[in-house]
Amino acid sequence: MASRAKIELHDVRHVYVGGGAPVPALAGVTLTVADGEFVALLGPSGCGKSSLLRIVADLLRPSSGLVRIHTAAKDRGRPRTALVFQEYALFPWRTVLDNVVFPLEMRRVPRAERLALARDVLRRVGLQEFAQAYPHQLSGGMRQRVGIARALAAQPEVLLMDEPFGALDAQTRTLLQEELLRVWEAERKTVLYVTHSIDEAVYLADRVVLLTTRPGRVKAEYAVPLPRPRHMEMRGWEPYTTLALSIWDTLKVEVELTTAHG
Repeated sequence: MASRAKIELHDVRHVYVGGGAPVPALAGVTLTVADGEFVALLGPSGCGKSSLLRIVADLLRPSSGLVRIHTAAKDRGRPRTALVFQEYALFPWRTVLDNVVFPLEMRRVPRAERLALARDVLRRVGLQEFAQAYPHQLSGGMRQRVGIARALAAQPEVLLMDEPFGALDAQTRTLLQEELLRVWEAERKTVLYVTHSIDEAVYLADRVVLLTTRPGRVKAEYAVPLPRPRHMEMRGWEPYTTLALSIWDTLKVEVELTTAHG
């Protein structure tokens, strides 16, 4: 893995200001993600994980702090980030192919090139046979694969994923974890991945970053001592279970604090 920093966050803070009292969401997050690294963000509900992801995506301006995505010369002209949500967020009136093509249309990529790119991405996520289908004709897992394909087609420097499999049943979630790992192995794209699942974080990531209860800040970081490529049998390995239990011991304290504060 390359050691060059891709994402740098320094003392990032955010406070939501509305009609009532200000709500602090993030309290000084400092984090570096290496180029090509897969980092999972864990923390109790409401700790600011999704807010942090939206700040990196430039969809939310932090109250203070520094956010930097380093761009190599070969990457200039590509979008810096693409965000995959838990909700499918597809255009229901567009076919699968047209949904995947959309970010390339926005960049005015020539038609022949964008269609070729979109078809290649659909092949990589196993949806080439459904290119002309509409979202309502697909299962939830297939719709989420379309969302991932659309993000990959945009050719972003950084892939941001906000609980992308959270709404899926356990079997479909496991299948899509395998699919995501397969695609990531081929792309080695920088990924920042929000999840509530310790198991998912350990299985997918190179490093797990644990945030405190709101306002979120980095409490602990864990390097995942598992080789790549990953496979299901690793979930039974002693280093896997030891790390998962260690993360839970720390996370449990934060979850209890969240519950105690209502």
